Amino acid sequence: KSANPQWREQFDFHYFSDRKDMLDIEVWRKDNRKHEELLGTCHVDIAALPAKQTNCLELPLEKHPGSLLMLIAVAPCSGVSISDLCVCPLGDLSERQQIAQRYCIKNSFRDMKDIGFLQVKVLKAVDLMAADFSGKSDPFCVLELGNDMLQTHTVYKNLNPEWNKVFTFPIKDIHDVLEVTVFDEDGDKPPDFLGKVAIPLLSV
Repeated sequence: KSANPQWREQFDFHYFSDRKDMLDIEVWRKDNRKHEELLGTCHVDIAALPAKQTNCLELPLEKHPGSLLMLIAVAPCSGVSISDLCVCPLGDLSERQQIAQRYCIKNSFRDMKDIGFLQVKVLKAVDLMAADFSGKSDPFCVLELGNDMLQTHTVYKNLNPEWNKVFTFPIKDIHDVLEVTVFDEDGDKPPDFLGKVAIPLLSV
C-alpha cells in the first residue's frame, strides 16, 4: 500500500563484455495472490554505462506514470565462474591446499566478508517432463544463491540432458539456500517451468 516503495535490494548479474545486453526491469503490483498488474517497464543499455563506477539512474516507466531510482555498477566480478568439468577449478591438489590454508581457523578473521565459496557441478537431468508437442523439451538449468544467478546452456530436444558444467559462487550469507530450477526454452516466450530443488548451504 505504497506509491513510493523502497526495496533497497542488491542483485548481481554476471555480464560478459562481448555481448550487447539490455537490462529489462518490470514493476508489478499485487492485489492478492492471484491478481497482478504491470505498473511499467524500463530498459538500461549495459554497454553504454561507464565501467568501474556506481551509476545513479532515475528511469521513467514506459507508458505509465512514475519512475524507478537505481544504482547500477559495472565492475569486474571476482569469485564467480562457469567452466567445463575437464578444467574444473579446485581440481588441482595444490590449489585445494591453498584454499584450505586461506580458510583455516587462524585466518578466519583476516577478511570478515570472505566467508567462502560454493562450487556446484551440474551434471545432468533424468526423465524430465515433455513440454513440446514433439514429446521433447529444450531444457536449461538456472542456479540461484541469494540474489546471485548463473545458468547452463540449453540442450535441445532432450528429456535427459547432460550439461557437465561447474559453477562457482562467492558465499555472502551462510544461511542462504541454493535453488536449482530447470526450465524449457520456448523461443521468444517466457520459459516453461520443469522442476526445482532447494539446498540450504548449512546442509552441505
